[in-house]
Amino acid sequence: MMSTLSRYLFRRHLMMVVQVMAAIVVVAYLVDFTEFARRAGGWPSYTVAKGLYLSAMRMPMIAMLVWPFVALLAAIGVLMSLNRRYELVVARSVGVSAWQFLAPLCLASFLVGTVAVTVVNPVAAWSLSAVEELEMTFRGWAPDRSDELAVPWFSQDAGDGGITIIGADRTARHGQLLGDAVFLQVDAGGNLVERYDARTATLEAGHWHLEDVRRTFGDRQKEVLEAADLPTELRPEFVEQQLAAPQATSVYELPGKVRVARALGLQPNRFAMQFHSLMALPMLMVAMTLIAATVSLRFARMGQSASVILGGILAGFLLYVALVVFTAFGNVGFIPPVLAAWVPVVVAMFFGVTFLLHREDG
Repeated sequence: MMSTLSRYLFRRHLMMVVQVMAAIVVVAYLVDFTEFARRAGGWPSYTVAKGLYLSAMRMPMIAMLVWPFVALLAAIGVLMSLNRRYELVVARSVGVSAWQFLAPLCLASFLVGTVAVTVVNPVAAWSLSAVEELEMTFRGWAPDRSDELAVPWFSQDAGDGGITIIGADRTARHGQLLGDAVFLQVDAGGNLVERYDARTATLEAGHWHLEDVRRTFGDRQKEVLEAADLPTELRPEFVEQQLAAPQATSVYELPGKVRVARALGLQPNRFAMQFHSLMALPMLMVAMTLIAATVSLRFARMGQSASVILGGILAGFLLYVALVVFTAFGNVGFIPPVLAAWVPVVVAMFFGVTFLLHREDG
């Protein structure tokens, strides 16, 4: 059973987490909508209502990105407030140790992280997939933007020794819907035979279905088609492994994606990295809470100095940078994903605990 003090601290921290997250989401929403309106204002089907809706749909994914900082800022805010109101001083005077009033905060951070992984992440994955597809439905066609293609090029067998090289500006439906797609058909001698530029390309059973197509022959003769079908032997599972964003996959689906990748003989690093990063999120939020405690626990009559608070925020930022670097290494297989996800978190927790032990217990 939690004591009255523990319940009070637990509730205070949860309320602060909600307030900090709400403030961040509101600011992020305004910035995202402004930037999206600037970028999409010239699209044929763009309206303000659609912009507001798409920005709102992106908020769950933004929330998933900022949870660690929410835990850090919320813990700093709670501890500073308790210090200013002398509540921590009174608690210490009756024999309550730092660990006793940090435990409810760490527990609250852990539970919030668990809810983020089990509830918010599936919503964020669904909304990200929906946004990708909605953008594709009303965005204008830009067939001459092949130099800006964001999707990694990949190839398929075209028969007679030739290949078809495929690229696109964006994807949706886990990589099975391509936007501003380019298909280059090359013969066995390496010569370009045909080029297809399509507004959308959908992977269907045994073929790619292209819509709003501009077909260019080797002699530069052009032909405009309403639709075209190009045969393919690519399996949806293979295309998904190559093109789908792991962030658009729910935590409950990630283990299955890893198994499929291994069954196809592919490296599952990106999906495995995403899965282990989500599993480590609750403990990462606990680590952020401990980092906040290292700069917020000491009582100061005139309040904590700005330099001390900025030091705590900087420490949290450095931890986040380390996570980004380790994630990049894990995605390419340089480090096993499980180590890339957990090592920075464990090191940060040991740092926080060691620092607090030195300060509180001498």
